[in-house]
Amino acid sequence: MAAAGWVQAAEPDLAAFDARFAELLADDGVPGGAYVVVAGDAIIQAAGHGLREKHRPDPVTPETVFRLASVSKTFAAQLAALMVAEGALAWDEPIVARVPEFSLADPAHAEALRIEHLLGQSAGIVPNAYDNLLDASQPLERILPQFASVESLCPPGRCYTYQNVLFSLIEPAIERAVGRDYEALLQERVFEPLVMERASTGLSGYRASRNRASPHIRSSRLLPWRTTEVNANYYRVAPAAGINASALDLGQWLIAQLGHRPEVIDPEQLRWLTEPRVRTQRELRRRGWRDLLDDAHYALGWRVYRIGEHTLYLHSGWVSGFVAEVAYSRELQIGLAVLLNAETPALNAITTEFWREVLQP
Repeated sequence: MAAAGWVQAAEPDLAAFDARFAELLADDGVPGGAYVVVAGDAIIQAAGHGLREKHRPDPVTPETVFRLASVSKTFAAQLAALMVAEGALAWDEPIVARVPEFSLADPAHAEALRIEHLLGQSAGIVPNAYDNLLDASQPLERILPQFASVESLCPPGRCYTYQNVLFSLIEPAIERAVGRDYEALLQERVFEPLVMERASTGLSGYRASRNRASPHIRSSRLLPWRTTEVNANYYRVAPAAGINASALDLGQWLIAQLGHRPEVIDPEQLRWLTEPRVRTQRELRRRGWRDLLDDAHYALGWRVYRIGEHTLYLHSGWVSGFVAEVAYSRELQIGLAVLLNAETPALNAITTEFWREVLQP
């Protein structure tokens, strides 16, 4: 049953998509991957292909847990929206009111920075500030003071400046507002009510999943994928990149995004979180998508793509050894999530071929 005012889409050719998914993984030698397709309030197909770890016999299934990387940002924005709805936070609240130890080179800029700017990737400072220190395994307590020397690029809310460390200040902001642990709140307010049975946060959650995919990397496209150790660096910024989940979990997440779990997520919150805020010019040149996109923006924890007369809400993610993407059309009531255990360009081919068929049949 479609949500009120929305149109049910015709189902894509799922058999052809499944075959193409397997083919694209094989073409790039990707060890394994999983996907889920939802229509309205139901999962209409979910499948796994390949292996959880190269040279081991365990197959990927729809229940296999992967790292979501930056897809985690969609969950952070939703948890913040739940806290705003309860009056614990406000979108226009200065981040320094909750995290007073944060500062920038221009104190006025820091004071003007609101929670909505954090989650809307419009803080107005150099993009990906201090991701290099995350990559170097620096703890957050040593990274945060470095922002005191960061200069402004534009006023908050005026330009797109993608962040991981800064985005994740929503974690202490929420924790201090309600006196609860961020990870526990996600479990209680999102994962459990949406029946995301295998979803977790952090390295310990990943390791606790017996049916989990291993990461794979390669130093050149001419070389085969090889298994690597899980890199814990981006688990330090849980709102930005700390969630683990299976394809079936993301199916439940997408059903909620399509408006079918109003008792957990108010449809008005969905509309607010996906309101376009800053234009993302660079996305118009994204590999595989450039001939599809007419416009692109960032909302709050979600990207917004305009393709002809249609709007697509999505987010992709990448950490060492994993890539992921979730996307949905609210109007057409279709959603897709893809999880792969290698840093492969096959992700773009899989997702764009699917959406080309759905949006441009």
